[in-house]
Amino acid sequence: MKNLTAYFTKKDILFKQLNKIDPKELNSRKKITIYDALSIDKKYYSIFIIEAKSRFLRKNATELEQLLTKLIEYKDHNYKKKILLISSPLCSHAKAQLEQNGWSIFSDFM
Repeated sequence: MKNLTAYFTKKDILFKQLNKIDPKELNSRKKITIYDALSIDKKYYSIFIIEAKSRFLRKNATELEQLLTKLIEYKDHNYKKKILLISSPLCSHAKAQLEQNGWSIFSDFM
């Protein structure tokens, strides 16, 4: 979590609250790290961190959208900012699909 706050501090985003959510709470078996955050300027962030070696495909993007829907239902809140921090290569179709749905994608976290 310390790395995460330092990373966003470089991007001039400071968090008032940062809560880690276990994927099992969302009935998911994926190896993903999920954070629910509130910034100082009162914007709610959903942050997904994926560390994988294989390419992130359109199918994975659809699964990520479904996971976000479950998070929205679980927390009963619609998030202003949706962020994906990824270490693996990203398929251009998956990137286009996520950006079209309002996601911010960063691959320089790891």
